[in-house]
Amino acid sequence: MTSQKQKQRLAEIRALENILDGCKFDLSAVDEVWPNLYIGNVAIAQNRSALKRMGITHILNAAHAKQGSLGDESYYGTAFVYYGIPADDSGRFDISVHFRPATDFIHKALKKKNGKVLVHCIMGVSRSATLVLSYLMLRQHLTLRAAIQHVIQRRPVYPNRNFLGLLLELDTQLQRKRMVCPIL
Repeated sequence: MTSQKQKQRLAEIRALENILDGCKFDLSAVDEVWPNLYIGNVAIAQNRSALKRMGITHILNAAHAKQGSLGDESYYGTAFVYYGIPADDSGRFDISVHFRPATDFIHKALKKKNGKVLVHCIMGVSRSATLVLSYLMLRQHLTLRAAIQHVIQRRPVYPNRNFLGLLLELDTQLQRKRMVCPIL
């Protein structure tokens, strides 16, 4: 990437961070950010009785097999449909390879009668938020900016800069695709 493109990308990321900084909510264990789609932390994810009370049917763990995250298929048994992504919340991890599989999991779950999805990581701020934002972009046809603005009206989230850059790349791809083949 040229220096000019890098500067432009950094400016775009800073603009997104300014939007994220505008969230006025305090962080809670779980929040519904789209109908029947929740972002939460590991504490709520490990509370099976609370998940059942909420009506959660599907769990997407964006911190699968990471320290502090106990959840996996054996932990949840047949009470929930589980999908794990072993994502690192780092400046080097390519979470974009999980955008479409995570989106497909969420979409299929929400199409089911009474389907409710919890997407979580450790804090419920970066990895899980990134995957939910990608779902809103890919399946609900929101721009990245619109997706962020929608989510922060319900939960404080803060994807790391690497993840914001990968979401920006997805946003650019989707915008190009919409120009060629607009949604009817």
